[in-house]
Amino acid sequence: MSRFSVHPQIAKAQTLHTGFYTDPAIFEAAKEKIFAPSWQFIGDAHSVKEPGQCQPFTLLESYLDEPLVLTRDKENNIHCLSNVCTHRGTIVVHEACKVSNLRCRYHGRLFKLDGSFHSMPEFKEVENFPSPADDLTRLPLFQWGPWLFASLDKQSALQPYLQDMMNRVGWLPVNDFVYQPHLSKDYVVQAHWALYCENYLEGFHIPFVHAGLNAVIDFGNYTTELFTWSNLQLGIAKDDEDCFDLPASSVDYGKKVAAYYFFVFPNMMFNFYPWGLSINIVRPLSIHQCKVSFLTYVWKEDKFNTGAGSDLDTVEMEDEEVVEAVQKGVRSRFYQHGRYSVTREQGTHHFHRIISSFMEPGA
Repeated sequence: MSRFSVHPQIAKAQTLHTGFYTDPAIFEAAKEKIFAPSWQFIGDAHSVKEPGQCQPFTLLESYLDEPLVLTRDKENNIHCLSNVCTHRGTIVVHEACKVSNLRCRYHGRLFKLDGSFHSMPEFKEVENFPSPADDLTRLPLFQWGPWLFASLDKQSALQPYLQDMMNRVGWLPVNDFVYQPHLSKDYVVQAHWALYCENYLEGFHIPFVHAGLNAVIDFGNYTTELFTWSNLQLGIAKDDEDCFDLPASSVDYGKKVAAYYFFVFPNMMFNFYPWGLSINIVRPLSIHQCKVSFLTYVWKEDKFNTGAGSDLDTVEMEDEEVVEAVQKGVRSRFYQHGRYSVTREQGTHHFHRIISSFMEPGA
């Protein structure tokens, strides 16, 4: 048995061995084993609104550090491409721009907006050229409403990652959700990325850590539902205010839903409130530090900052305090494993089981 094996029965299981959070080699291995094949949130389609627009970015900067670029071609299709020239490996697109083709400024190699090779000076004598290897790699891309997702694994199937969330809140007019950069914020947390995710994945700590949230959430009816690569924590309101006006088609119709808290493995959180959505992306920076981006999309301005979705900065500060304390504790020589609450920590157990499946030898 690997030291990262987690028993499938939560009542018998021990948590991940602390080596997962403290071993630099494991932190490095997770790049290729966990993050490279995953689906990642890569931004908003509005960043490439018009044909010819390009938006370069780095996927999980300071960790995966993969240079990519979003483009919208003349047929109005969006592409996520490698931003590395197939000639000598330099960066192709250095800043947001609007162009008819992608031109490498090093030696003039030209690519179409879908990444396919177009032309190259001084290459007439080169044999068996061009070939598919001269195209920019095109990555799997998926759009839901304004939100874009991509994977570095060209064979990765999207459906298990996002489909359960889309099915559950498919009645929401997500195209009406508007990004509010002035309400969005990055937090640098002095803790391993997985510890931050684990804290999110259980509502067990709410009565002990979040007095304000506990005042509006009915903790007794707080539930967790598990899917293949994601899960849902359903927050029920204590009163009739600050909850969704659910359509009869919703499986939750008749419930006083204050929040849908979706986690999508390995590092994405989608918090739907009656006012809109807070997307939280956890980016590993080092073995003991991560950056958490809160991206705010407002749907109903009159409901903003009310109910379970109010004062999120205070909730974040409360979470950071406890997560950073855990970061200190997992380094103790006296702690290696913990146990799970069968009723309150299903999400954390599920998360650990997925990590275990990715980190097993040969995975």
